[in-house]
Amino acid sequence: MARQQYVAAIQAYQEDPTTSAVIFNKIGMAYHHLFAMDSARRNYLHALKLRPNYPEALNNLAAVYYARKQYHKAEKLYRKAIQLAPKSAAVYSNLGTDYFAEHKPELGIEALRTAFALDPRVFDANAGELVSESLPARDRAAQDYCLARLYAQSGHKDQALEYLRRALNEGFDDKKKLLEDQQLASLRATPEFAQLMTEQKLR
Repeated sequence: MARQQYVAAIQAYQEDPTTSAVIFNKIGMAYHHLFAMDSARRNYLHALKLRPNYPEALNNLAAVYYARKQYHKAEKLYRKAIQLAPKSAAVYSNLGTDYFAEHKPELGIEALRTAFALDPRVFDANAGELVSESLPARDRAAQDYCLARLYAQSGHKDQALEYLRRALNEGFDDKKKLLEDQQLASLRATPEFAQLMTEQKLR
């Protein structure tokens, strides 16, 4: 799995005699990475049959529905996973992404803020038993702008600049908001911000 050799991973997991919920969840993840969503879903459901209150499998099953643009179903499963694992920054992050996809940015921002409070590294981390979500470029631009604000507010200027760069590259173009946003005030005082604005031809 770590080497992204997903077919080999599936074969290796299927040879495991334990056939535990964890194994079925990992097989589901391997299929998920191969975009074989029906097989991924079947294995996540098998994991949940063995362990109904398995938050990682619930998260990953939600990710299947998210991939199919069944955002409300995904939201319900993410919420159930959070009830079982209230300290899981990764699940909160996925819930936030789902809210952005549902065009509920206020709820998305709140979920991302919670994820960040639980683990400031969550947006760059790759949790071992969890599938992470992504958005179309335009929605991702709004999400990455929110992440830039979160990092700037907490004093993580390098990460804030990186997410701001991503947001701009993905189509964020509200120059007035960018130059007046109070949460970005400390960032605007840096030469790196000025350089980014020059690169993006926004000054």
